[in-house]
Amino acid sequence: MILNFSMLWILIPLMKTQLEMLFSCINWLNLAFNNHYFCSKFTVMKVSGFTFIRNAVKFDYPIVEAITSILPICDEIVVAVGNSTDGTRELIEQINSPKIRIIDTVWDDSLREGGKVLAVETDKAYDALSPDTDWAIYIQGDEVLHQKYLPAVKEGMLKWQKDPQVEGLLFNYQHFYGSYDFVGDSRRWYRREVRAVKYDKAIRSYRDAQGFRKNGRPLNVKRIDATMYHYGWVKPPAAQQAKQQSFNKLWHSDDWVDKKVPKVDSFDYTQIDSLAHFNETHPDVMKERVKALNWDFSFDPSKKRLPFKSWLLHKIESITGWRPGEYKNYRII
Repeated sequence: MILNFSMLWILIPLMKTQLEMLFSCINWLNLAFNNHYFCSKFTVMKVSGFTFIRNAVKFDYPIVEAITSILPICDEIVVAVGNSTDGTRELIEQINSPKIRIIDTVWDDSLREGGKVLAVETDKAYDALSPDTDWAIYIQGDEVLHQKYLPAVKEGMLKWQKDPQVEGLLFNYQHFYGSYDFVGDSRRWYRREVRAVKYDKAIRSYRDAQGFRKNGRPLNVKRIDATMYHYGWVKPPAAQQAKQQSFNKLWHSDDWVDKKVPKVDSFDYTQIDSLAHFNETHPDVMKERVKALNWDFSFDPSKKRLPFKSWLLHKIESITGWRPGEYKNYRII
């Protein structure tokens, strides 16, 4: 094809316009891919959940509610089911989700110091996660994540997925006690803990599985606006007492348990120092369990049973938000 000069003069402005449009598109794409919201829509990220459980039926653990509460944001959930005598495995199977993968484990009942066996079982579930996992979210058998916090968890994972300094996400906690209407508000209850970690084989469950460490040091974490609801202290009094007699054996000798744990049929919920009313909603997955509560418990939050030092520290925290001497197995960055 032979072009004359008259055609060339017509084509040059057209080519200039097309080049300007091309550079404009390149500039827009550059801005878009540096925008967190835009990237979050297209980022490929695999989220795996993990937990462990044993004798959930006998001790009335809300394990089904725990698992289903994180199911919407997980691509898989590994459940380490310990050697149980009450149909716990069948209970998990009834959730009937293709995302759930059960591994059968045997607890080492000789580990009687510091709840170490709980960390061992946690690590078994963690080690069974798919190797292409980006984030791993951990939930214990008596914890439930409210559905209103799922977006915040997913957003935090997306936001810090590519940041090599961030190793985990720090959740807030609400500890229910006695019934679903009260939460612990004294220093005996931990306020925050790590419940999501970037998948790394160097990360291990720490002590009694309350948190995690990497190569023996606390994780570098970001705090997110999400709260884990802990229901471990809300059970029928008989189930709570049975749990106390069994669970304390993970920390202490039989002699210690015989001396320290009362030999009674029902747990006495009245021996508590300080509680506050819970005036919000429970997770949707907990509605049937909350409705089925069949025992009475009441507490006057205005009447604190705190020694002077504890009362003073409680006041400082309630006014300033600062908890002097707080144990932190993490490093907020």
